[in-house]
Amino acid sequence: MDKRKALGRGLEQLFNNETLDINTLERNIIETADKKDIKEINLDELRSNPYQPRKTFDEDKLNELALSIKEYGVIEPIIVKKSIKGYEIVAGERRVKASRIAGLETIPAIIKDFNDEEMMQIALLENIQREDLNAIEEALAYKNIINSLNITQEEFSKKIGKSRSYVTNMIGLLRLPKTVQRFVLEKEISLGHAKVLSKLENTEQIIELAERIIKENMNVRTLEELVKNEEVQKIVPIKRKNVNPYNRIESVMREKIGTQVKVSAKKITIPFDSEKDLERILDILNINISSED
Repeated sequence: MDKRKALGRGLEQLFNNETLDINTLERNIIETADKKDIKEINLDELRSNPYQPRKTFDEDKLNELALSIKEYGVIEPIIVKKSIKGYEIVAGERRVKASRIAGLETIPAIIKDFNDEEMMQIALLENIQREDLNAIEEALAYKNIINSLNITQEEFSKKIGKSRSYVTNMIGLLRLPKTVQRFVLEKEISLGHAKVLSKLENTEQIIELAERIIKENMNVRTLEELVKNEEVQKIVPIKRKNVNPYNRIESVMREKIGTQVKVSAKKITIPFDSEKDLERILDILNINISSED
């Protein structure tokens, strides 16, 4: 089936728009839904969208929403997809969780026939536009949307109203060791800390610094000074004797490109992990490659 036809009027409008707006999508779905598309679904029949990027939910906010649902009910239907057993939540994960807390047995839902790619895109957009995602979850959401829509970081940044450097820095957090990413997910270190750590190269050094941040309750300014200071080099001894004269150039290029650039005498090395990543780097460097020889 042609993708334009498969997406349907709501999704086609959303993803072809200059900006990505999940509210517009849901409004279109609700306004164009037939009465037969809206039904009360038992909460026990619902399971989470497998593409839901959010792994943790703010308990206080869920309880606040639950109180509101107890008093006013679920005002806006959730969106679901029929699955082999029950339904998958496409949009409205928080409303489902809050409804369970409120003691409801059913929830109003609009049933739509979305494919896996569409479900991922909607779930990601709902989260980045409606919730304060954890930094790592936000970075994963950005990366997944860019890959699924097959667009550049520059195009994506315009669609969500963020600078390209912001998007690049966020995605750069995914280079952090998994241990440190977990610290961010559990809110033991802040986004500011994570951004500073993501610019470092030595994995052991990054982990040890992250542990010091937690143990010493270190603020971001102190971490920045520590990284600039020679003291940080003593955490993990550096084996090479000579200081790289291109450190500053490497730092600036890493900040701009979002990858571990290496500069040595008469050579610049820019690694990439996929064709899409290569396209992103070329776009940042304003390099256009023609398909013609």
